[in-house]
Amino acid sequence: MTPDDLITHFDLEPIPREGGLFRQTWAGPERPDGRPEGTAIVALLTARPGDFSALHRLPTDEIWHFYLGDPLHLLLLAPDGTSRTAVLGPDVLAGQHVQLTIPAGTWMGGRVAAGGAWTLFGCTMAPGFTFEGYEHGDAAHLTARYPAEADRIADLCRP
Repeated sequence: MTPDDLITHFDLEPIPREGGLFRQTWAGPERPDGRPEGTAIVALLTARPGDFSALHRLPTDEIWHFYLGDPLHLLLLAPDGTSRTAVLGPDVLAGQHVQLTIPAGTWMGGRVAAGGAWTLFGCTMAPGFTFEGYEHGDAAHLTARYPAEADRIADLCRP
């Protein structure tokens, strides 16, 4: 199985601004505020240059699910000013996660682990994702707030 096989199989398209490829696989019924009750996507990141999930945050919790491939390193910048790295991957006994909830308001961004080739993963939200709720990270702003992560922030931001 190759990334191209997965792109064809799932009919993946580019994720606007954030990076990577995705396909929405489910959206629940519309709520009175216009958002779906929930959403689910399948997504792919590769080790190709420029292919990463840019730092962004969302107004509700997001659950990430590891499916196939190599581990995915996620930089998480919490509202309280702390930071940590979480790894999505199959080796749960070594601390990797097959499922990880990222709290609302947390800046998140990631890329395939060094030496890896690709990661197939999914994300689920309730209430569901809308592009209006997506906030794209600004490198200067994030570096000022999280100076210890300056190099990784620069590596995970897009204009």
